[in-house]
Amino acid sequence: MKRNKTLVFFRYDWDRIAFRRLSQDWPQLHAGFDLFRFPSNARLAWFDMERFSRLAARRARLQGASAVVSNHEQFGALCAALVAEKMGWPGTPVEAVLACQHKLYARQVLERVAPQANIPFRRLEAEYGADIPEGLDYPTFVKPVKAAFSVLAKTVRSRQALFAHTRFNRRELWIVRHLVEPFDKVVRNRLPEAGTAHSLMLEESLQGHQYCMDGYCFDGSVQRLGVVDAIMYPGTNAFMRWDYPSRLPEEIQDKAEAIAARFLQAVGFTHGFFNMEFVVDERTGQPKIIELNPRLAAQFSDLYTRVEGRNLHEMAMALSHGIDPATLPAREPTATCASSFVYRSFDPSVPVVMPTATQRRAFSVAYPDGLLLRFPKSSTQIRQDFKWLGNYRYGIAHLGGSSPGELEQRFEHASSLLGWTAPRTGHVADQKGVTESGEAWPTAMGTENASR
Repeated sequence: MKRNKTLVFFRYDWDRIAFRRLSQDWPQLHAGFDLFRFPSNARLAWFDMERFSRLAARRARLQGASAVVSNHEQFGALCAALVAEKMGWPGTPVEAVLACQHKLYARQVLERVAPQANIPFRRLEAEYGADIPEGLDYPTFVKPVKAAFSVLAKTVRSRQALFAHTRFNRRELWIVRHLVEPFDKVVRNRLPEAGTAHSLMLEESLQGHQYCMDGYCFDGSVQRLGVVDAIMYPGTNAFMRWDYPSRLPEEIQDKAEAIAARFLQAVGFTHGFFNMEFVVDERTGQPKIIELNPRLAAQFSDLYTRVEGRNLHEMAMALSHGIDPATLPAREPTATCASSFVYRSFDPSVPVVMPTATQRRAFSVAYPDGLLLRFPKSSTQIRQDFKWLGNYRYGIAHLGGSSPGELEQRFEHASSLLGWTAPRTGHVADQKGVTESGEAWPTAMGTENASR
């Protein structure tokens, strides 16, 4: 059944693949620009969310759109909320998006409604490039009050390390300010009590395994879809893979969902997708919240489709039109488990070789169900990745399997076809810790807040 047009903002990578597959049944208009490619990203020099939203709303009216959706963290989710508000369409309330994306304010809300799930935090009282205050406790986790892709999120172990982490050249400082200012301008007008987003914040470092909970709100009711397990590169804050379904015990998933529901209610989040990142504290076995994002985790949608036959992108489309996603029919699953495998380099001196066309064809023939994304970058871009993220993510592969063991074997072979080394941590099923109830779940592979 063909529906009215949907305005889609900032369609990248997984969104581009997924929304294109839905275009026949869900016709779309697209708007936005690429933050990572010149000359598209030159628009940062004058980008304003309110102006962009007004122009997009006018275009939507002229071209017959009746809904808006975006899974883009930096700008898209907030722009979609602004347009939905202007047009009277179903959408996440603007203030709720702001409350989620302003990471310091979100911590303050969490402290009120679920302090047991919060962690010690504070604003770093120092402007970019300024001296670091004395008396801070180390190690500490530092991150921007507003950012995406874990840019500048890092564990620092000394005052000197924190000082070095906050040094920017003129070009870098220009980028940071122009990535934050469009959001901060809306905050100043709509949520002034949150304070400026032009800042860094500090959080206590936690040890424990990290998870992502996906869900949505419809008519104010919270619906949990599932939990994805995060596996880290050992000794780093960087994700190696995401596995679905989760092995996290149901009672802990229930606790995390209850915390999410209290937070969402507190900030007025009544409609839309959410993704909550959390750690199960290895000392207490209790969930601790990293952050709650007011959008779909686009990278995980394919995992749900493989294992459960549910297309989260189509569900997001339905929500944008005011349709209960639960009414959408499910498809036949193609796997019992699925993973999103991430290829990273941690040594800037070793060049990354991208697979040839022949190698990519071999991958496609051997794994017609597989998905592959490549991220070739210039040497300048790679140096910036290492400075801001501590690594270079050069590829992602999605595969499904009938068991974790078979899935691991498929990934090893697929990697060999691409000419890449498959990172190994062993099967998820072999990485076990014990909850208070005696059930097993994957053990800790890193600290909270990692780079996707």
